[in-house]
Amino acid sequence: MLWLPAVLAGVFTLHAAVNARLLRRPRDTSYPDPVAVLLPVRDEARRVAPCLRSLLAQRGVPEMSILVLDDGSTDGTADVVREVAGDDPRVRLITGAPLPPGWLGKPHACQQLADTTSAGVLVFVDADVVLSPSAIAGACGLLRGFGLLSPYPRIVAESWGERLVQPLLQWSWLTFLPLRALERSRRPSLTAAGGQFLVVDRAAYAAAGGHAAVRASVLEDIALARAVKRAGRRIALADGSRIASCRMYGSWGELAAGYTKSLWASFGSRSGAAAVVGLLFLVYVVPVLLLVYGLVSWSPVALLAGGVGYALGALGRVVTATATGGRRWPDALTQPVSVVLFGWLVARSYRLRRAGALRWRDRPVVPAGGGPRG
Repeated sequence: MLWLPAVLAGVFTLHAAVNARLLRRPRDTSYPDPVAVLLPVRDEARRVAPCLRSLLAQRGVPEMSILVLDDGSTDGTADVVREVAGDDPRVRLITGAPLPPGWLGKPHACQQLADTTSAGVLVFVDADVVLSPSAIAGACGLLRGFGLLSPYPRIVAESWGERLVQPLLQWSWLTFLPLRALERSRRPSLTAAGGQFLVVDRAAYAAAGGHAAVRASVLEDIALARAVKRAGRRIALADGSRIASCRMYGSWGELAAGYTKSLWASFGSRSGAAAVVGLLFLVYVVPVLLLVYGLVSWSPVALLAGGVGYALGALGRVVTATATGGRRWPDALTQPVSVVLFGWLVARSYRLRRAGALRWRDRPVVPAGGGPRG
């Protein structure tokens, strides 16, 4: 039993290495068909300018339009958009409608944007994403054969809180998801997606019911990908680290609030969440405890099992960071701390969800008319 964490860590690290080789990556190409870039913003005056400038600098997409929806901002976001866009005819600023009962804010904003265009490809981008000049063309080129593509950006993490938690995003799906099976399988449960940068075929979006089908979903990106699968279309993940970057949160407080609002929705139930967190603790925290036990009791077997397990867990972080443009050292060595923090965030998310205290951008996470709290 002492060797179980090390064995599991080795299996997971090997799986991550295989996935890293299988990752689809956009190429520098051109895309001649109509594309609509859809940018929902709410109180993003500090972050929207770099994003919009990067959209205006796109090349290889001659029929590209940029639709920006201001969803009730109170910080002058719309003024920043107007200043950056100037008189560029590709940009259209839309004032969002009031949030109706049963809807969460982001799905409602995205649905309004999609309803405003007839382009064959919809590219949803968050305001904290900055794209390379070839990003839209390259991502649209990868969409062929799929209904939805999620090119995951390089996650920018500056504070220690961000560096401890944010790398777990790419690490988790590279470590645990079978990427090619995800693409082939029709099972909605075998799905992953990141809403920061999402490319969707218009016909697949319509067949899935659009964001109206996921109007009350906190994780609307994953819910939309599942709806696309239910409609009989394929989805895919891709490495977007070379064409997009994203700093999702600017402080530990923002990060904790962001994860807390949505982690409860990442698992089927509290028991499912406990099982996942328990497995992570077994594989990535127990080796450290074995090391401590081995040092205190001078047990060579415990020292070796703990050391091998810890090293393999850190190696898994190195593999995924290398594949997705992340920071490898010394951050990989903090994997046990990252898992402990993740477990705390999961517990906090369920606790505040149960208390009905979850909010995001001054709105409740549970939509009006949106059913009981879990």
